[in-house]
Amino acid sequence: MNIGLAIKAIRKKLSITQYELAEKCDLSQTSLSQIETGIKRPSQRTISKVCNVLDIPESIIYIVAMQEADVPPSKKGVYELVYPSIKSLALQMVSSEHFSLVGMVDD
Repeated sequence: MNIGLAIKAIRKKLSITQYELAEKCDLSQTSLSQIETGIKRPSQRTISKVCNVLDIPESIIYIVAMQEADVPPSKKGVYELVYPSIKSLALQMVSSEHFSLVGMVDD
């Protein structure tokens, strides 16, 4: 599971810079960068903050973060069949339509 890559993918989908997200989450830009690159693991508190700022349920982060290595060998066939659709649906729930970047930046 790669939470950092999931955060980065969602942040980019919403056209938010690292600096903007870090500031709203009360993190340094360096810390967020380290999370996104996998150098640092985010705490549950940080994940909650990010989801709150992005206005998404935490489950979206976990769905997007899932990787084939997380799946038991006996379930790989089902994973390969179903996961691409589930991930696509999760990312469709993340859109700039539900998120006001203007409101976020102007605060």
